[in-house]
This record gives sequence, structure tokens and C-alpha cells, in this order.
Amino acid sequence: MTQPTNSVDQSSALKARYRRILRFASFALAELWWFELALPQIGLAKLGAHGRVRRLTRMARNFHDLAADLGGLMVKVGQFLSSRFDVLPESVTRELSGLQDEVAPQPFELIQQAIERELGMPTSVAFAEINPEPIAAASLGQAYRAKLSAGLAADLGVTDVIIKVLRPGIEEIVDVDLKALRKVGGWLSRVKLVSRRTDAPALVEEFATTTLEEVNYLHEAGNLERFATDFAGDLRVGTPTVIWERSAQRVLTLSDVSAIKINDIDGLVAVGLDPNAVAAELARVTFEQFFVTGFFHADPHPGNIFVKVAEEGSSIDFTLTFIDFGMMGHISPEMRTNLQSFLFAVASRDARAWVAACQKLGVLLPTADSVILEDAVSKLFDRFGGVRVGELIQTDPRELRDFALQFSDLIRTLPFKLPNDFLFLIRALSLISGVTSELNRDFNIWDAVDPFARSLLNGSGSGLLKRLGTDALSAANILARLPMRIDELASRIERGELVIRNPELERRVRSVDSSVRRATSSVLFLGLLIGGIVVGERDQTLSFVMLGVSALPLLHALGFGRLNK
Repeated sequence: MTQPTNSVDQSSALKARYRRILRFASFALAELWWFELALPQIGLAKLGAHGRVRRLTRMARNFHDLAADLGGLMVKVGQFLSSRFDVLPESVTRELSGLQDEVAPQPFELIQQAIERELGMPTSVAFAEINPEPIAAASLGQAYRAKLSAGLAADLGVTDVIIKVLRPGIEEIVDVDLKALRKVGGWLSRVKLVSRRTDAPALVEEFATTTLEEVNYLHEAGNLERFATDFAGDLRVGTPTVIWERSAQRVLTLSDVSAIKINDIDGLVAVGLDPNAVAAELARVTFEQFFVTGFFHADPHPGNIFVKVAEEGSSIDFTLTFIDFGMMGHISPEMRTNLQSFLFAVASRDARAWVAACQKLGVLLPTADSVILEDAVSKLFDRFGGVRVGELIQTDPRELRDFALQFSDLIRTLPFKLPNDFLFLIRALSLISGVTSELNRDFNIWDAVDPFARSLLNGSGSGLLKRLGTDALSAANILARLPMRIDELASRIERGELVIRNPELERRVRSVDSSVRRATSSVLFLGLLIGGIVVGERDQTLSFVMLGVSALPLLHALGFGRLNK
């Protein structure tokens, strides 16, 4: 992107940019309308379907070229769309996935002026030196290595720093791009082919919110410090230090934490680190963000994670250091609880619980056939539940094809959707999966998920109380969900989806009956125990009786008795 020489030139350039974006979008939508909507209406659906993949791929390639030429927010749009495999065909997302957030850097003179204007002091006063060659030139900003002035360096104990600077004029470009995107989002909201799968205007606003946060470096600094606080007690996780004395809305100065890039396998081995151990720790820290803190790094590509060798005498051998906190994801407590249920279902290979968790998370379309989906996931767990990446690659292609054909209707109808909250999570997980697989081709995500899920499930406290508490909670949940499950059963009968699964039905009924009886005994025990303690001060005789009687349901809950046969 070139910098306009004056305000008139800048205004003209911004108007031309706006028209160019809308012109591309209008041509693309007109083509889609003709082939996907108009032709099927006049009985020429096959003609419209002919060459669809080639047509969409060409369209994605043209957008790729447009984004690379315009830079600014269009690069971010391409990256955003490349992860929307729930909305866009795979041929489109694959074409856009190669769009890199790298553009030609602006001259250092302009950057220097921006730094001085933002910090309110000459760069010669603020820093001892700045290397004029950028270490990164992204669509929104540029980064430089520098050294703090001697006095400040002595006060903070930090000398080497990284300065991130917004590109001059980028905020005006972002405003124009968002204006164009909102216009296109309005167009898309009137296209049923799109609106039935996603809320385009809401998607644009979600993207706008994230982008406006990225062009405010004070927001990124706040993200960094929150992330650092979340992992303050974890010796395996590190972050840069914010140099607040040299930071503002458009300039962010951080301690230089450069080390070995996480995907530099030769570099890791050279300093005596095991790439497999690094992969396992990265997976653990990722799950910690998703399922515990609810605040996660949404752009964990290899360039944003360093591996630092621990100092001599430390109890650990390395630290994972994260940088670039402009793009972060938030998970609400409700969503985190549902994600934990999803994780438990995966760890226990429970297809029915997996489908239920997906429904709670809102990632299933209303038209999804849960019975067929449950059957498919169950078979998927049975066959591929513990398979490593290397083994999966070696799997006979005919077996994979047979599996796909068996559930072709399910795969073709694509019953999944991705709510906006899921976009960053999916992006982060896909990036982490790529890094861990690069570090260890045989990395088994099940090995990483299982112990983490079980540690969440086990929690803390004595084994007896945990077991009784879990059973009591299970009984309470059964009672609370009973009306909803009856209504769901009636709906399934009306839709003709009720399936009787023999020959295991009687065994399952007995198992459920036993579980409910034991759970009920757990509730009785806890009630008698708590009641006995509460009335103890007023009536010791009654207290002793209640505590003694509580032993009966306790024994049954633990499996030592056969009450109520």
C-alpha cells in the first residue's frame, strides 16, 4: 500500500478502494445468483452445477489477488473466510488459506514520525536506538527491534525491546473497508442460500469488533497482561513484559522474548529439548485456555510461540512464550461448561453425549438427524478413537472411502454450523493441531485430551465425596431434565426417529436402573448426613439415629448392597 501525498489524494484513494471492493463483490454475487439460484428456478440446475468447483475456485483466486493488492483489512477478510469451512466450500477455503499477512513495509521515516507523534517525544529520547529494518510488516502494523534509553532500561531491568507501530492512515482504511463489508453483508442477508447457514451482518459486526480491537494497541496490552495473570502460576508459560512508559494506542513496546520458534525442530534438538515433549505441553496449555481460563490466544501460529530453554537450576527444562495478543478469543462460563461436556464425551468415546454436547453448543443445524449422526460418531469412535496421525495416514484409503459412503447423506447435508463464538476457537485449534503434528507426526490428540478431561472430571477432594457428589449431581440432573427429555422423545416419535437398539436394550435398562438407584442412595446418604450434623446441637439422639441410618444408602451407593431389588 502506498501512502497518499495529501488529504485530497487520500480521499480519492479511499473512495476508489471502496468502489473496487463493492465492484468485486457485486460481480461475484451476480455470478452466484445466476448459477445457484436463477438456473435451478428454470429447470437448469444441472447446468448450474456444472463446473461449480472450478468457478468457485477461480472466484476465490481473484479475491486472493484483490486482497494481496489492496492489503489492509482485505487480507484479514481472506484469512477470516479461509476458516469458515461451515459456510464456504473446501475449494474456496483452500485457495484463501495461502493468503499471508505480509505486505510491503512503509518507509521508516513515516514510522518514526508516527512513533514521535504518539509518544510525544523524539525517538532519540525514547530509545537508545531503533533498527530501521522491520522484523515484520503486516497489513495493520510493523515491528522493529530497539533498545530502551539507559535510564529507563536500568529502572525496568529491560534493555532489548520490540516496538509495534500501526501503519499511518490504517484507521481510515479500516473504516472504509468495514463500510464496504457492511454493505456486502446486507446484500448477503437477502440471499437465502447464505442466510439459512449464517447471519452475514452479524458476522461482519463480529469481524469489525475484532479488527477495531487490533488497531488499539492498549487493548492488546491489556490482553497480554490478562493472559499472563491466568498463567502466573504455570512455569511452562511465558509472555513479554509491557513497557507502559513507551506504549500508547498506536505504539506498543514489549520486552524482546525472541527464542527458538516452536516449529524449529532442529533448533530444539540442538539445545537438548524433546520435540514430542514440547508438543504435549503445547496441547496441555491450549486445553487449559479453552476449558479452564476461557480466554485463549486465537492466532497461535508458529511465529507467535517461542520455546525458551529454562535457566540452570530450574525445575523445568523449557518455557512456551506466547507473543502477539491482538486476536484473542473469549468463552463464556456457559459455553465453557458445554465445552467440558464435549471434552468428557470425547474422552469417554460416548457418541450420544457428544451429540448432546454439540446441540448445547449450538453447532448443529435444526435439520440435523441426531440418530444418524450419533450412529456415525459412534462408529468413528470405535474405529479411529485412539489412532495416531501416522497410523491414520497409513489407513487403507478404501476403508476411509467405505466409511464416507456409508454416511454419505450425513456428510453431504453438512448438519454443522459454526456460531460466531466458535470461529476463533476453530482457528486456534487448527493452528495448534498443525504445530503439534509438525513436532511429532505420531502425536495422538487422544493422549492429550484424556488425562486433561479426567483431571477436570476428578476435580479435587477425597475420592469418596467426589464419587458421591458426582452421583448426587447426576441424579439431580436426571430429575431436572426429565420433562425436556420426555418432550424430546415425543418429538422423535412424531418425526419417526425413534430407534430401538437391540439386543443390548435389556442390559442397558438394567444398567440405567442400577445407576439411578445408586444415585438416589447417594442423595439419601448426603441428606441424612447433612441433616444429622445440622440437628446435632439441638437433639443428639436424633442426630445419632440419622447418622447411623445414613450408612445403609451409603453402602448401596458404593455397591456393597442390593437394596430394592
